[in-house]
Amino acid sequence: MEIEDINEEIRKCKKCRLYKTRSHALPGEGNLHTKLMLIAQAPGENEDKEGKMFIGPSGRVLDELFKEAGIAKREIYITNLIKCMLPKYRKPKQDEIQACSQYLDEEIESIAPAVIIPLGYYATQYISKKYGLSTPESKSETFGRLFISGNKKIFPLSHPAALIYNESFKSKMVNDYKKLKVLSEDCKWYAVCPMKKFYEEGNLSKEWIELYCKGDWESCIRYHMEENGASHPDWMLPDGSIDEILRKLYAGW
Repeated sequence: MEIEDINEEIRKCKKCRLYKTRSHALPGEGNLHTKLMLIAQAPGENEDKEGKMFIGPSGRVLDELFKEAGIAKREIYITNLIKCMLPKYRKPKQDEIQACSQYLDEEIESIAPAVIIPLGYYATQYISKKYGLSTPESKSETFGRLFISGNKKIFPLSHPAALIYNESFKSKMVNDYKKLKVLSEDCKWYAVCPMKKFYEEGNLSKEWIELYCKGDWESCIRYHMEENGASHPDWMLPDGSIDEILRKLYAGW
């Protein structure tokens, strides 16, 4: 389904009780050709009144996090798990998530992002279940960590609203959000990296490529060694470990 058709259905939706208390049901906004899709929980009071995404206090925090990350809002696509404001900012009910998630599923299919970025507990819980991910119970071990499921990368983040209530999270959140710029582009060394050759010849799992070369390449040991001109064997994996099978296969390469 085309995104314009999905948006029209969202605006006129009456699938659950929330339509009675909303001013606007909010479709997503942003770049339709992006690699990155952010999924928040639900519109706030300002968003409901104006019919626009992230224009309230959380939006100001998000703008600051984007600025720190060196990424512009127009580069990504942003949507919500729940398209209508939740009365008194209460938690979403399961039947509301079930009714509304159809739209999110359609948005994901239409936009086809390489990386899905759920913000906060409920969006992360839904996306994890949808893609069969087993994420750690601890938020600190889940938020800011890249997961792989099939052809999708999942990168859960804390919701910007968390900083409104507790600024002690700021340092970690800034570092986590900076990964958005990393995830928006492939490693600059990938074209000449032995990992590419090993993968294309069927001797390296695709997961290594997706997690590092086309994912969080900033965490790749090989990347930093290349940047610093440090010698390293071709069969050293992105996490710094030595693959003995690759060593034996390519020792004479």
